[in-house]
Amino acid sequence: MLPLSQKTIGLVVAALVVLALLVYGFWPDPIAVQTAEVTRGNLQVVIEEEGITAVQDRYVVTAPTAGTLHRIRWTAGDSITTGDTLALLSAPTAPILDSRTQAEASARLAAAEEGLQSAARQRDAAEAMANRAGDERERVEHLHTQGSATRQQLEQVVAEALQAQAQEAAARARVAMARADVRAARSTLYQGADDATGDSVIRAPVAGQVLTVHRESEGPVQPGEPLVEVGDTDALKVQVDVLSQDALRIRPGTPVLIEQWGGPDTLRATVERVDPDGHTVVSALGVEEQRVTVHARLDTRPHGDMRLGSGFRVLARFIVWEGSDVLRVPTSALFRTTDGWAVFAVADSRARRTPVEVGERSGLQAEVHSGLDLGDRVIAHPRNELEDGVRVRSRGSDG
Repeated sequence: MLPLSQKTIGLVVAALVVLALLVYGFWPDPIAVQTAEVTRGNLQVVIEEEGITAVQDRYVVTAPTAGTLHRIRWTAGDSITTGDTLALLSAPTAPILDSRTQAEASARLAAAEEGLQSAARQRDAAEAMANRAGDERERVEHLHTQGSATRQQLEQVVAEALQAQAQEAAARARVAMARADVRAARSTLYQGADDATGDSVIRAPVAGQVLTVHRESEGPVQPGEPLVEVGDTDALKVQVDVLSQDALRIRPGTPVLIEQWGGPDTLRATVERVDPDGHTVVSALGVEEQRVTVHARLDTRPHGDMRLGSGFRVLARFIVWEGSDVLRVPTSALFRTTDGWAVFAVADSRARRTPVEVGERSGLQAEVHSGLDLGDRVIAHPRNELEDGVRVRSRGSDG
């Protein structure tokens, strides 16, 4: 075999260089992608909806009998205490009662007195429950200071003590209303008055604030006509309409974070009840939605001079699931396949299509059961032109 001349060798090298340049020129550039790291940490699944505050126990004070109402001097927002005189009612000239009417009035008085006794028994039971709850709260607070009780146990007994106090206040209010019923029944039977002036005194059943004055001017009223509505604005609840599919995940006891109420703090609440029936609401876009009302008790109050009232708009965040030390991947990296969920993991500067098993999902992150490991990098917001095995280069991190 004849040796190659230097000119031939030069031509071969030049041809190889040109070929290499052609291959390099037509070789596809790596696709620029944004990557994110698979991490471990806390994960919460939250349902957010706007809600409205409401007084937990509202009391509509009505006229016990027919008569002439004196002008009511109270206005909405005035503070009251239990037993304050809300209104005065002058009784009309009493007709002579026949035997049948007198028998009905006697029966009404007996029923009112029996109702008063029942309300008194319920009040005594509520007082005993509140005392026991208070003792248990003191015991757990003492154990908590010694490190023998958890923070969760302390919050539980505090919530139970507050609920027992609220039930005690409601029971006392029922006793006051029952006493008013007895006075009304006696007034009908005996045609008497509450004081020497001949005026029936209508008193506040609970301490709190005047919410609404239904009848301010003097004039005749009929039995059962609403006069004043009162309630304790320090004992508030939050009513939230949620989508029916979200309501399935909310149960009594679900913790709620209350935000955007006007103050800097995040208030806490607890779900008390989820209505069993839904209702149709038309959204701002004209779409019909099935919604369910959720009732939550406000457990914390605003600090300082800031006060929440009834009918205030708030943002309620229901924590329906939470976990710690959870393997997390950004939800923006997930996409659907025929077999389930998958991501594009980045390995050796190439996109590798990787099936994953996903658990709970929040708005930004998802729980990963299998398919990825801690520290793996995935492509956030994968583009349509991505395929398994293509070269990629990172143009930044999504966190």
